[in-house]
Amino acid sequence: MSPLPFTNPAPRIRAAARNAHKCQKREARIACVAARAAVAGGVGFFMGGSWVFANLPNLITLARLLLTPMAVTMIVSQRFVAAFLIFVAAGASDAVDGFIARRFDLRSELGSYLDPLADKALVNSMYIALAMIGVVWPALAILVVSRDLMILAAVLISWLLGKPVAIRPVWISKFNTLAQIAFAALALGARAFGYDDSALSDKLAWVVAASTLASGGVYIAQWLDHMSR
Repeated sequence: MSPLPFTNPAPRIRAAARNAHKCQKREARIACVAARAAVAGGVGFFMGGSWVFANLPNLITLARLLLTPMAVTMIVSQRFVAAFLIFVAAGASDAVDGFIARRFDLRSELGSYLDPLADKALVNSMYIALAMIGVVWPALAILVVSRDLMILAAVLISWLLGKPVAIRPVWISKFNTLAQIAFAALALGARAFGYDDSALSDKLAWVVAASTLASGGVYIAQWLDHMSR
C-alpha cells in the first residue's frame, strides 16, 4: 500500500487566519458604527439640553409674558384668587430668571430687552384691568402707562435720529417698580381673601403716583442730556 501524499497545512491555516481577521474587522466596523451612532445620539441629546439651559432665563421670561393675559382675564372676570396667584407666580418668575442669569452667567442681549418688556407688559396690564373694574383710580393707571409709553417714545426717537440711548435703571425707578407691584398685589390680595385695604391702599397709591412721576422725570432728564451732546 502506497503512503498517503503529504499535504502542507500552512496555506489552509493562513486562509483561515485571513478569514478570521476579516470577520474581526467587519465586526469591529459594525461595533464602531454602533458606537458612533450612540455617541451622536448622546451628543444630540446633550446639545438639546444645553440649549434649553442656556436659554432658560429667556424661556422663563416668555412664560411671564404668557401669564399676563391670563391674569387680565381673571381680573376682568373677577376671579381674584386665581388672578392673585398668577400675579404672584409671574412676579416670582422675574426674580428666578434674574437669579439664574446672574448665577450661571446666562445674560444675553435678547434677555436685556425681553425682561423689561415682560415686566412692563405685566404691570401695565394689571393697572389697566384693575382700573376697568374700579379697583384702581383711572388717573393712576393712565399715569403708570403714560410714563412707560413716554420712555419708549424717547428711545425710539433717539434711535431714529441716530443717537441711541441706553436706559439704565436708577434707584427711584427700582423703587417705583417695587411700589407698583406691591400696590397691585395688595389690591388683588384684598379682594381675593376678603380683607379691608382702604387705609393702606390710598397711601400706597400716592406713593406709586409720586414715584412714577419722579422716575419718569429722571429718565427724561437723562434723555435730554444725551440728545443735547
